[in-house]
Amino acid sequence: MGKKMLELRNLHKTYCTKKSNVKYEALKGINFEADDGDFIAIMGESGSGKTTTLNIIASLDVPTSGEVIIGGLNISNMKNKEICAFRREKLGFVFQDFNLLNYFSVKDNIAFPLVLLNKSKKEIDEKVNELAEKTGIADLLEKFPYEISGGEKQRTAVARALVCGPQIVLADEPTGALDSQNSDNLMELFKTFNEAGQTIVMVTHSIKSASKAGRVLFLKDGVIGNTIEKEGKNDEAFEEKIAGFLYNSRK
Repeated sequence: MGKKMLELRNLHKTYCTKKSNVKYEALKGINFEADDGDFIAIMGESGSGKTTTLNIIASLDVPTSGEVIIGGLNISNMKNKEICAFRREKLGFVFQDFNLLNYFSVKDNIAFPLVLLNKSKKEIDEKVNELAEKTGIADLLEKFPYEISGGEKQRTAVARALVCGPQIVLADEPTGALDSQNSDNLMELFKTFNEAGQTIVMVTHSIKSASKAGRVLFLKDGVIGNTIEKEGKNDEAFEEKIAGFLYNSRK
């Protein structure tokens, strides 16, 4: 067992429409923990609460009640300024639509989080070059996002997410805009970084992507219905186990 990196304690989230005052309960008591170095995939149908859960972990949304503890810090109690600083320094984000700045070069997109932290040019250059090598985009640093492929954009997004050495990388459908080959390449990259110790929490619809994780949480109607552990299985065997579970749950 590693050190606790993430704890969600009885998370509830209720949305209320201003016009009709209708309430919608998106999360109904989410509890789970992740150790340092875990790779967790969250699956579930649309509307199950997957993205809401990820956004609350990311501090992009706040729970109606419950607590989020990251690296021993209760972010539920932080003020807005503290949350912003925590997010910049401790969390990395990979999104389905890349979220790159089109008029920044690949190099500047990766460097941007370090610029916000006022790091020196030497440190920025070293980190950017290191991650560009690891993600296989070292020859693209002077190009712009509109000049590169979807797979290359997502690798750029991964490098940017990792550049600050985050405690957790949060990924929301990271393969959703990619073809099968680029999806496979991206998930192998995630697996490599996870094996080097990076904690990852990923929302996905893809069984194949989820099979790279060590644990899969299945959300349904705002609660965690089931959890499946990899338990030493290889990716192919775990993919079959996930597929079998989903097939049986739909009977």
